[in-house]
Amino acid sequence: MSSPNRILVNGRPDGMIDPLDRGLAYGDGVFETIRFVGRMSPLWSRHMQRLQDSCTRLRIPCPEPERLWQEALVVTQGLGQAVVRITMTRGAGERGYALPAAPQPTRVLAAFPAPIRAVDDYRHGLRVRLCETRLAIQPRLAGIKHLNRLEQVLARAEWDDPAIAEGLLCDEAGRVISAVMANLFAVIDGVLITPSLERCGVNGVARAEVQAVREVQVCDLSLGELWQASELFLSSSVHGMLPVRSVDDKVFVPGPVTRALQQHWCELGFPTELA
Repeated sequence: MSSPNRILVNGRPDGMIDPLDRGLAYGDGVFETIRFVGRMSPLWSRHMQRLQDSCTRLRIPCPEPERLWQEALVVTQGLGQAVVRITMTRGAGERGYALPAAPQPTRVLAAFPAPIRAVDDYRHGLRVRLCETRLAIQPRLAGIKHLNRLEQVLARAEWDDPAIAEGLLCDEAGRVISAVMANLFAVIDGVLITPSLERCGVNGVARAEVQAVREVQVCDLSLGELWQASELFLSSSVHGMLPVRSVDDKVFVPGPVTRALQQHWCELGFPTELA
């Protein structure tokens, strides 16, 4: 029996990407990274809403969620735990920045085995470093998971110590925004806080899930304020809720808010990493 197709381009296992695709030329597109548990994806509807919103903002035609769902089931066939990446570009176009008059979007669905994290990461937390790379302020792209991830690439290149799992990113003005690959939450004076993403950063679906089940204050957050947190954790649609045990020399301890949200993540249907 042949192995399942793990990549579909425009619905075809033999599909090809045009070398003139604007996603390659300009990063003109968006993507979603979606956790699957068997043939279920607990946050699918949130991913589809963000994809639709992002495509609308960038004026890229978006396919129907049902088509994407059926294609996701094809690429995840046989995988018990999977991550599906949906990439949408504006498609091929003439040379230059002007939008094509009648865009023909490209969609790529690719499935990968879900990454396995050490149980210690969930129980005791991650070691994080403060990155030198700063996020540029661009409100028109703020919140969108667009294809230009060069800031994150440069930030991740700042360390090769395997003991450091993540990096903390600030914007040009020194405001705390997120981790390199996840959103950030802090408990300060008993209040659950997440940084504002009105100027830059990615509005993650796991972040949206936390906001839906807990009262969260969204505000600008300085490093000085962050150091006062009693709890610090990251949210990721792939990895769930991850406590932070340290940022450089500053030490944090997982607390009741983090633990409650880890439990909620498990109740959604994701694997119980703390079992």
